[in-house]
Amino acid sequence: MPQRTSMSTLREISEINMTPLMDLTFILLITFIITFPLIEQGIPLNLPRGEAAELDEEMTRTISLDIEGALYLDDHPVTRDELEQAMGTLGRADPNVIVLVRADEEISYGRVAEIMRILHDAGIARMGLVTRPEPGR
Repeated sequence: MPQRTSMSTLREISEINMTPLMDLTFILLITFIITFPLIEQGIPLNLPRGEAAELDEEMTRTISLDIEGALYLDDHPVTRDELEQAMGTLGRADPNVIVLVRADEEISYGRVAEIMRILHDAGIARMGLVTRPEPGR
């Protein structure tokens, strides 16, 4: 005959085990610490040095031009024609938008001038060139 145990001797565990929750919290914290610098600077560029005033980034779009000459609109690769079309649409929809141009310092002046011409033709008057701060400032 099998041995019988009394149900009254078993008790419920009424507390929450915090160890898995703490593990999850630390894993998420480490993940955010590692990925935050990558989110901040989407496309690696060697920006020229210079001093400039801060801009309100609420209504800004960013065009990036890397050392290979690839164009990016808000960290998404685009062709020159797609950029012209997007800027034309943006210029008609919101003429007060600010467009920031980020170009590698090794890119020729002519390539940056092309981007500025696209913005001018689209009717975007508020644009800025992004630089990195001078050392010691």
